Amino acid sequence: MACPFFRRADSLTRQPSVIAEPGGHWALEDEELSDDALTLKHLQMAIQLLTAPSNEDLNTAVTSLVAKYRQNWPNIHKLKLDPQTFKSCANYDYLADIQELLLKMDEASASEILVLLGEELITCCCTGIIERAFRCLGTDLQEFLGSLDGVYDVLKLQEEDVTDTGFVCAGEGELIFTSERPVIAWLLLGSLKALTRMLYKVDVNIKIEPVEGDARRYRYLFSLVKDNSQTMLMGRPTFVSKTIPETVQRSNSSNASDLQMNSSSFCKMFPWHFIMNEQLELVQLGRGFSKLYKPYMADFGCQASTYFDFKRPKGLTMKFRDIVRRTYTPFLIGLNNPPGAVDFPAIGLEIKGQMVHCPESNSLLFIGSPFLDGLDGLTCNGLFISDIPLHDATREVILVGEQARAQDGLRRRMDKIKNSIEEANSAVTKERKKNVSLLHLIFPAEIAEKLWLGSSIDAKTYPDVTILFSDIVGFTSICSRATPFMVISMLEGLYKDFDEFCDFFDVYKVETIGDAYCVASGLHRASKFDAHKVAWMALKMIDACSKHITHDGEQIKMRIGLHTGTVLAGVVGRKMPRYCLFGHSVTIANKFESGSEALKINVSPTTKEWLTKHERFEFDLQPRDPSFLPKEFPNPGGTETCYFLESFRNPALDSELPLVDHINVAMKTISEGGDA
Repeated sequence: MACPFFRRADSLTRQPSVIAEPGGHWALEDEELSDDALTLKHLQMAIQLLTAPSNEDLNTAVTSLVAKYRQNWPNIHKLKLDPQTFKSCANYDYLADIQELLLKMDEASASEILVLLGEELITCCCTGIIERAFRCLGTDLQEFLGSLDGVYDVLKLQEEDVTDTGFVCAGEGELIFTSERPVIAWLLLGSLKALTRMLYKVDVNIKIEPVEGDARRYRYLFSLVKDNSQTMLMGRPTFVSKTIPETVQRSNSSNASDLQMNSSSFCKMFPWHFIMNEQLELVQLGRGFSKLYKPYMADFGCQASTYFDFKRPKGLTMKFRDIVRRTYTPFLIGLNNPPGAVDFPAIGLEIKGQMVHCPESNSLLFIGSPFLDGLDGLTCNGLFISDIPLHDATREVILVGEQARAQDGLRRRMDKIKNSIEEANSAVTKERKKNVSLLHLIFPAEIAEKLWLGSSIDAKTYPDVTILFSDIVGFTSICSRATPFMVISMLEGLYKDFDEFCDFFDVYKVETIGDAYCVASGLHRASKFDAHKVAWMALKMIDACSKHITHDGEQIKMRIGLHTGTVLAGVVGRKMPRYCLFGHSVTIANKFESGSEALKINVSPTTKEWLTKHERFEFDLQPRDPSFLPKEFPNPGGTETCYFLESFRNPALDSELPLVDHINVAMKTISEGGDA
């Protein structure tokens, strides 16, 4: 059986964060991470699976648990929940409901079920990048527990988490977990069991017990079952070997006299270290600390707290035993102003490192590095580059700090420029959409697109275009009795309805001049129902007149003329260009309008011919005296006449229904049947 505490030799190689460019210049790597690259975010997600699993992950684990243990606990299916509940209730506490249901269902088995649920949580949800995140914590179980302590401490610091939740690796095979919720502690027990099997291929016994004096803290004790190849010693197995070479024995010796280095060399090699005895008195200082504190220190034996402020881990009690239990946690120590110092340059300088228990002398060794980010931070604290040892990565950080800062400044400026360009592009795009929308309001879609692209637009002849002209009867008299604002208000209300009719019937509004309103159909989307659309619009225009009155309370009366024929259309002008219609048919259409009467629609013979081509649409066309036919209209045999369009009826509907219903059904019919 593999041992979870045994360190594998195939540890990962360290990837450089700083690279040397050709020519000896240092530069930071600035490559985008691939989608499967392991990041601190994934570590956070992995540890969150242990300390605060999401409702979705819990539900997945519960589903698997129910499938496996339904026979053992018949009522366990009550733990399952509809996933829609999580979406509708963002702050739903699923874990609290699980705890409550378990206590109601079987209080004696509640802890056992929670442990099994923790195992299922890892089995179902610890896959892919999350499993890789857990694996990177250590090559054996003891390293895993120690890293769990240190990494979670860093994550809490980044998130500014002030809660007491956290891990403490208190020794070999011992983990202390702090949480306000006992249910999390029992889940964690199962999760740790499953993780040990998954990562190190071994089953361990984990005993959970409360820490005396603090109900929020739980102690987990890990133990292995003995076999023939290993014996247990303080939770870590030692393997019985045959003959061990003397060099290997000496390198692993616990005898201090076998160290091939004296104190002076050690202090030179590791300038930022100090050693404390059981009374937490300083007994040795590295060269870096000695340079700063030696002038103010008469002799060793001073309390460490006099010169050092232990900032992290938070809540640390300054007792020897308590510090020994936190040797797997990163330490951050600040320098205090020494007694008698007037102007101490390094006050507040922070040293980040770790605490190591030395059992041979029952002392504590702190070894670390200055927590700096550039040359300015170095010099402000009275230090020099030579004070940082060559082997310390802090030297690289300091040397490239200025370049990194310059790169960050350049990156920020580039980002600012990029954001400005994006905002400008967004504004241009917005304005362009406004311009395009405006062009589509003024011109047909095909012409608007050519104008926007700057293409040349040639005049074009269109056959069988149905044109509508209209004006208000007595408009000159109305204007003489009203103010200009009254006239504009009247026309605005009336033409607003007409414009909506244009959109509904998909006809093109040519222009409005005073009281004259002109539309045409068949210019760019020609169909066999163009005349029908214009005729229906004319009927609705007459109907709309009954809803609008003049300033003195009289009903607005319009006269309308329709004609179908060939027209020439093109864009005229460069400043305020207009899309104009030319030809004999335009003139004749205008004549049919002037020959109409109040609230009447005068229809030409050609338009009447188009309207009567389809039997399913019944237009009520009343013939007029041939003398009303405009002289400009060609009438070789003298048999043609014009017509008044009185109404429209759809044979499929009841004749008693309003006109608007007949027209709407007709429009739906030609739309579904294809307007061609």
